[in-house]
Amino acid sequence: MSREQQAVARARKAFETGRSKSVEYRINQLKNLQRLFSERQKEIAAAIKKDLNKTEVGAQFYETLGLEGEISLFIKNLKEWAAPRHVKKNLLTMSDTVYIHPEPLGVVLVIGAWNYPWAVTIRPLIGAIAAGNAAVVKPSEVCVHTSKVMEDLLPIYIDKELYPVVTGGVPETQELLRQKFDHIFYTGNSTVGKVIMEAAAKHLTPVTLELGGKSPCYIDKNCDISIACRRVTWGKYSNCGQTCIAPDYILCEPSIQNRVIEEVKKCIKEFYTDNPKTCPDYGRIINQRHFKRVMAMLEDSNIAVGGENDESDCYIAPTVLRDVKPEAKVMQEEIFGPLLPILPVSSLDEAIKLINKGEKPLALYVFSPDNKVIERMRDETSSGGFLANDCLVHYSVSALPFGGVGNSGIGCYHGKFSFDRLSHLRGCLVKKLKMEGVNDMRYPPHTLKKLGWARFFILNTVDVGWVGRMALLAALVMVAAVVIQVTEPSKCHQVPRPQVFF
Repeated sequence: MSREQQAVARARKAFETGRSKSVEYRINQLKNLQRLFSERQKEIAAAIKKDLNKTEVGAQFYETLGLEGEISLFIKNLKEWAAPRHVKKNLLTMSDTVYIHPEPLGVVLVIGAWNYPWAVTIRPLIGAIAAGNAAVVKPSEVCVHTSKVMEDLLPIYIDKELYPVVTGGVPETQELLRQKFDHIFYTGNSTVGKVIMEAAAKHLTPVTLELGGKSPCYIDKNCDISIACRRVTWGKYSNCGQTCIAPDYILCEPSIQNRVIEEVKKCIKEFYTDNPKTCPDYGRIINQRHFKRVMAMLEDSNIAVGGENDESDCYIAPTVLRDVKPEAKVMQEEIFGPLLPILPVSSLDEAIKLINKGEKPLALYVFSPDNKVIERMRDETSSGGFLANDCLVHYSVSALPFGGVGNSGIGCYHGKFSFDRLSHLRGCLVKKLKMEGVNDMRYPPHTLKKLGWARFFILNTVDVGWVGRMALLAALVMVAAVVIQVTEPSKCHQVPRPQVFF
C-alpha cells in the first residue's frame, strides 16, 4: 500500500470505531485545535514568513485570527447544530415524529491552497471535525515551510488517526484522488477543480470546490472616490494580490480614471511607503513560476503606477494599468498578483454587460452612494458573493455562506454552512403501529373519494404547539373513523365526498 492509501485506510478504520460521532469528542478536538493556534503561533508565523513574506502580525491578522473565531463559534453552537431538527408536518403525519438528523458523511479529503495556507486548509477541517467526519488533510506543496509545520503540529494536537496529514506534490495528490472518499473539499483554481471533479465522479463522491475568477469592481463616479480607492487598494494588494476574492479589475467612467489612479497611488504610498520592496507589510509572489506568469500579463498594457520588479526576490510592486481593453492579456485569466487594470466604461449598463460576458466571479464589488445602482448591479449579475462599498470583508462573516457559482465554485461553507455541507442531513419519520384506518386512503383500490381525502391531508401543513397537537390528534382519530367508513366499498355511497380541495 502507498503512503496515501495507508493514511486513508487508517482514517476510515478510525471513523468506523464511532468515536467521532460523540459531540463531546468533536468539541474536545476543536479545543485542541484552538490550543494549537495559541501555543504555536511563532512557528506558524515563521513558516508563513518564509513562504509569503508575511509578518507575524500579518499572519495572525489574515490566517489564524479568523480560524480562532470560527472554532469558538463551533464550540458554542455545535450541540445545537448536531441535534435533531424538527420540521413542519402535514395532517397525514401529524401523529408522527418527523425530523432531520445530521450525521457524519465518513472520510473527507481536504485539499488546501497556498495563498492563505492555514486559513483555507483548516477552515474546512473545522467543519469536517464538527460534523463528525474523519478527514485526510493535504496542504499545498507550494508553501513548503507551512506544509511541513502543518504536518508536524496537527498530529500533536488532534487525533492523528482520524485526521492524518499527507504532504507531497502532484503525484501524491493524484494517488489520494484514486482513493474513495465520502466528500472532497478543494480550494484552488478552476483547471485543477475540473480534475478533482473528474476523479470524484468515478466514485460518485460529492465535492465542494472553492475556486476563483476575475472579481470585478465598479466605481460609480458619484461615490466618495477617495474612500473607495482606499478600500480597493487594501483589498487588491493584501498578500501581494494573491487572494481569490481580490478585486481583479476596476470598471469606471473615463472622467474619473485619472482620479482613481491618483487615489490608489496615494494609498499605496500610505500603506507600503515609497518603497514597497522594503516594507514589511508587503508580500512576495509565491515562486518564480508565478512571478513569470504575472509579469507576462503586462506585455500589452499601459503602466500608470508601479511596474518595478525583481525576479530573484519574487517582487512585483503594486501596479496600476490604465485604459485596459477587454482583449488585453491581463483580462484573459484571474491575475492573482499585484496588477490592477482599469477598464473605462461609458455607463453602468456597459459595466454590467461586460461583467456578464465573462464567467461568474467569486466576488463582485460596487462602490456607490446610490442604492439603485447597488441593486441593479446585484440583480443584473451573478457572483459567489456581492459587496457594496467594501472589499473582502464578507469572508469574515461566518453567518454568510462563502462560495462560488458556475466557474467560480460549487458549494459553500463557513459557520453552520460548513457543518451542513459536510453532514448528511438525514430525513427521518417515526410512525407508530396504530391508527391504521387513516392509511386506508393510500391503499388500493384507488378511488376519487380516497384521492379527495388524500389531497386534504397532504396539502395542509400544520405548525402548532403542544395543546394544538393534542387537539389535532383527537380530531385525527375522529377523521380516521370517517375515512374507514368512506373506504368501505359497501358504504361508499353513504358518505359525501369532502368538498375541501386545495
